[in-house]
Amino acid sequence: MSNFAERKPHAVLTPFPAQGHINALLKLAKLLHLRGFHITFVNTEYNHKRLLKSRGPKAFEGSTDFTFVTIPDGLTPTDGDGDVTQDVRSLSQSILNNFHHFFDELLAKLHESTTSGLIPPVTCLVSDSFMPFTVDYAEQHALPVALFSPCSACFFLSNYHVPKLFQNGVLPLKDESYLSNGYWDTKVEWIPGLKNFRVKDLPTSIKTRNSNDLLIKFTAEMTVMTEEKLLEFAWGLANSKKPFLWIIRPDLVIGGSVVLSSEFVTEISDRGLIASWCPQEKVLNHPSVGGFLTHCGWNSTTESVCAGVPMLCWPFFTDQPPNSRLICNEWEIGVEIDTNVKREEVEKLVNELMVGEKGKKMRKKAMELKKKVEKDTRPGGSSYINLDMVIKDVLLKHY
Repeated sequence: MSNFAERKPHAVLTPFPAQGHINALLKLAKLLHLRGFHITFVNTEYNHKRLLKSRGPKAFEGSTDFTFVTIPDGLTPTDGDGDVTQDVRSLSQSILNNFHHFFDELLAKLHESTTSGLIPPVTCLVSDSFMPFTVDYAEQHALPVALFSPCSACFFLSNYHVPKLFQNGVLPLKDESYLSNGYWDTKVEWIPGLKNFRVKDLPTSIKTRNSNDLLIKFTAEMTVMTEEKLLEFAWGLANSKKPFLWIIRPDLVIGGSVVLSSEFVTEISDRGLIASWCPQEKVLNHPSVGGFLTHCGWNSTTESVCAGVPMLCWPFFTDQPPNSRLICNEWEIGVEIDTNVKREEVEKLVNELMVGEKGKKMRKKAMELKKKVEKDTRPGGSSYINLDMVIKDVLLKHY
């Protein structure tokens, strides 16, 4: 092993095996990699297969200091087969019952690679707060550990038993071209109103924001809705007469697949596109997108803020209701849809957001907030400094 490799700090990152958690921790992994860390990213076998299916079997070749390793999730194929979200209760129970053993084996394999001179020694652990068992292993091996919560309005990190709360929740999560976050099939080729621009061209195809289109994406994998509510959203969107891109997961509707009538499809044929996946950050940053209908998970909230896009909020559970209150009441860059959604309300709020006076004010505030985020995440900004503090005071404390 070269002297350079010996000097490299080595972080092992372990997300909870759900897409929103994986994507958030993967972004943090990229930031640490850019700061000189050797990265070992731990996926379950099921989710790594999804990632390879989406990005291609050779997506991660050539990167010797950013590696993906897999451990079994302990579930049978019937518990989570295909490109859909695994049953959360079964997955959580399996983590409690099985992951200790799998994680112990993983650390042993990493130690073997270290002694063989293939990788630098593990110097710290970074884990999802839903995977707290990693703290035990950190204590056993005298390693610093950071617990990361992607489901909160702030990032919570801890060094053993001394918690640290970094108030400026948005870190400089720049998407690097060598690693994409997509875990769903990438089939979207165009967006309504964009004259058939390809998705891969979106960030550079148009330089001015026209803000005509609405993105609808209920991103939380564990969130589902009834067929009745789906139809209320559908006809509210159709009746608004506004162009939109609607991302509908295969498992979005409770108890079955999504079925939309031929009448609806005909009605929106000239201004709407329905797909199963899109690169959300790229779409939100496209200048034609002027609104985002979302469940308000924290990943989607920060991505919308960073893009300067106001939101229609339909929170469901966990962190989503407080995030929605923050968006609507504190930042004033969104409006909330009633839980018992009705098509008339959807139509009204879509038009209010896209062309109304209140929508214009929200869009202005969203752009102001975007500028603040850009300032905070530049070198010398508060979030940039906070990340340096985490690296220095937590991850490299014993390095």
